[in-house]
Amino acid sequence: MMSNVVQLTRVGPHVAVVTLNRPEACNAIDGEMARELERMADEVEQDASLWVAVLMGAGDRAFCAGADLKAVASGHVAELSTARGGFAGFVRLPRRKLWIAAVHGAVLAGGLELLLACDFAVASSGSRFGLPEVKRGLVASEGGLFRLPRALPRGLALRMVATGASIDSEVALEHGLITEIVAPDMLRRYAVALASEICQNAPLAVRESLAIARDALTQTDAQLETRCRDVLHRLASTADFREGSLAFVERRAPQWIGA
Repeated sequence: MMSNVVQLTRVGPHVAVVTLNRPEACNAIDGEMARELERMADEVEQDASLWVAVLMGAGDRAFCAGADLKAVASGHVAELSTARGGFAGFVRLPRRKLWIAAVHGAVLAGGLELLLACDFAVASSGSRFGLPEVKRGLVASEGGLFRLPRALPRGLALRMVATGASIDSEVALEHGLITEIVAPDMLRRYAVALASEICQNAPLAVRESLAIARDALTQTDAQLETRCRDVLHRLASTADFREGSLAFVERRAPQWIGA
């Protein structure tokens, strides 16, 4: 029987909405959800027709409140990660497609680590973001401790780590943790529209550009320049590369095929 704890919905020709679906538990991650999220992420990655994914949480209270502490307390913490994907089957999973986190309510602990594993995030008003692990004798070991200081000013990030306190959506927007604040009833529509806007661009060019931009803080300029030249050389032999120039000359919208 197919699990329902993570749902994948195709929206338009190239966009998928992946929804964490344990609203009764604030979408806390258990073993089943970790396995299913990895499977859904793999499906997005392997489906050539899908170019962008939106990650959301069901219900009104939370995007994701992190690890299911009942599972942790009962000795099943290892089940909350997968060998390939890490926590929730997602935070370390190799992905080339673009993922947008569209979050609401509580974005805490592993939920914030899921956001940080996406390429960028939009949030509904009233959302709150935090790494409260230290309040439970834990550490944010699945990306939070090193990705948050890259996403926020160092002092603010370290304060959040040490106190376990959360910040609201306005502070998150001010410091770039999220890119927009959206009315709660518009969040899904806005995120899908943003994904669809991205899909107006050449998918291979987006994917290759992201691969380099993601490493901007961890590689030298020389390494990144070499990669840029290599990517441009590879793209020059693709149909979409030729289509982009031809569509410009013919004053029409390009028809991308992803090849």
